[in-house]
Amino acid sequence: MNERIRVGEDLAAALSEPSGPVFQAIPTDDTWEACVSELTEAYEMSRRAVEAGEPLVYVVHNDDLLGRRGAGAAMVATGLLSAARTLALETAREGIPVNVIAIDDETAVERLAIWVGRLLESGGPTGELVHLTAGHLGKALA
Repeated sequence: MNERIRVGEDLAAALSEPSGPVFQAIPTDDTWEACVSELTEAYEMSRRAVEAGEPLVYVVHNDDLLGRRGAGAAMVATGLLSAARTLALETAREGIPVNVIAIDDETAVERLAIWVGRLLESGGPTGELVHLTAGHLGKALA
């Protein structure tokens, strides 16, 4: 497995050569062990990215941010959102962007790849949650 990118096959094919690490959350079961495993993998990738001074993007499912697909998936998605915001604060002086993209089942992989590329560029936003879906409208988000 490429240590710089952890995404589904469709997104991997659409990303020509990302300029930074990308971590896409994979739905987990609701066991504590599954959540710990997923978050540990994200942590290790994040640590390597920060040490290398690289931008980082997390990709989560919008329904997981809203707790619609189970407790385990919600813990991972909201944990990654919190991690991105914390890392953004810690790396702001160095100009290292760290962001989250929320998708849904209808999000086109080509659109996701475009936004991943944009958020990996230097000089852009950091600590932000970018929705590529309208499923969050009218909902209370963390």
